[in-house]
Amino acid sequence: MTYYKTITLKDGRECVLRNGTESDGQAAYDNFMLTHEQTDYLLSYPDENSLSPEEESRFLKAKTESKNEMELLAEVDGIIAGLAGIEAVGSKYKVRHRAELGISIDQAFWGLGIGSALMDACIECAGLAGYEQLELNVAAENDRAMSLYRKKGFTEFGRNPRGFKSRISGYQELVYMRLELNRRAPENNQK
Repeated sequence: MTYYKTITLKDGRECVLRNGTESDGQAAYDNFMLTHEQTDYLLSYPDENSLSPEEESRFLKAKTESKNEMELLAEVDGIIAGLAGIEAVGSKYKVRHRAELGISIDQAFWGLGIGSALMDACIECAGLAGYEQLELNVAAENDRAMSLYRKKGFTEFGRNPRGFKSRISGYQELVYMRLELNRRAPENNQK
């Protein structure tokens, strides 16, 4: 699934939202490692990354060639500022209407509108891919993320009080959120 859009950030700079390509493997890998070091709210720690830069290149290529999954990069001044993607929950009939969303932004780019733009792109693409429901989970104390997800229309459907076991703070409660897509009219930003 392909996507391309240029947006203007709150500080006036341009940001390109686009699919990652094979040549972005190292930059995407570096961004993943950085963002997973900057916050304790993401699923894994940098030392748990299972992909090498070369494998990241292949991952990006596969997501771009996929009809129903994607990995987007937010690029500002030649720097990968964030990553976001949608992935099928499964291919069986009972779950193929559902997709999961993941997002991470380099702390140096927080507050500029990149997270919001990446969320919009993922929501749009999930609808175009035919998904009816987009899901995510978020650490309950991650107020910034919770606020963004609610603003985008996600609603809570459950909690796991011991969803994450942080190396830093112990157990973290996870909030499960979902967004119904079947009533959303997508914009046309696909290439």
